[in-house]
Amino acid sequence: MMRALWTAASGMKSQQTSLDNISNNLANINTTGYKKERLEFQSLLYQTLQGTTTDHEGNPKPIGAQVGLGVKVAAISTEFHQGIPEESSGDFDFFIEGDGLFMIQMPNGETAYTRNGHFLMSIDSGNTMTLTTTDGYPVLGANSSPLSFPITLDATKLTFDNYGNVFYTDANGVTQNLGLQIGLAQFNNPSGLTKIGDSYFVESDASGVPRLEGQDATLKRSKIVNGYLEASSVQAVDEMVDMIVTQRAYEMNSKAIQASDEMLQQANNLRS
Repeated sequence: MMRALWTAASGMKSQQTSLDNISNNLANINTTGYKKERLEFQSLLYQTLQGTTTDHEGNPKPIGAQVGLGVKVAAISTEFHQGIPEESSGDFDFFIEGDGLFMIQMPNGETAYTRNGHFLMSIDSGNTMTLTTTDGYPVLGANSSPLSFPITLDATKLTFDNYGNVFYTDANGVTQNLGLQIGLAQFNNPSGLTKIGDSYFVESDASGVPRLEGQDATLKRSKIVNGYLEASSVQAVDEMVDMIVTQRAYEMNSKAIQASDEMLQQANNLRS
């Protein structure tokens, strides 16, 4: 009965973590480029009650007798499924069709990655314009350098093709390729990326090193669509169903603790 108490307690703790994860998914249902996170469970150690079991005639059975000691959270994985495109009025909003991730230069010089393509054109101290995130972090190009433009250019005349190449149309209506390109990276295991908040990821040992599109010939290149943003991949109906299942599992584990407590109370009240 003491075993039942601890086993049910591990179930309640794991279901609480599951509810925390569902809450986070629902909270980010309107976050641009957000990827749903899924909880994965794993059973704990098993205690062997009988190594060899026999029937009523003493004949050995092909199975032993083991009882599990509960459950734990094994991992919280990110599902990098494609979100639906949503039309946007921003001049520098981008949607990625494919597995690519935008590369962002963080203040500490580290490169972060995101699916949130809501960008702005910022004027920096060097009399240049730089494509940045809403946090002011520079967006990196295919050469891993910030996408900067002379301040004399009219930012409204910049256009982008499906591979992120940047073009400029001058006052005479002549369009020229500026030789700049929005950089995209892919990972062998994107679920292994480390989350640092604000929809940013950084590489880890589990994710592997970034593979740059356009430089790695084995990669299927993604398309970049200007004027659209990627919606969150969270489905409200799925999360609500998961919430109900989690709540019921939590309730059943609490009932198991209550039943075990009542059985212990009866055992303590036994009189010879």
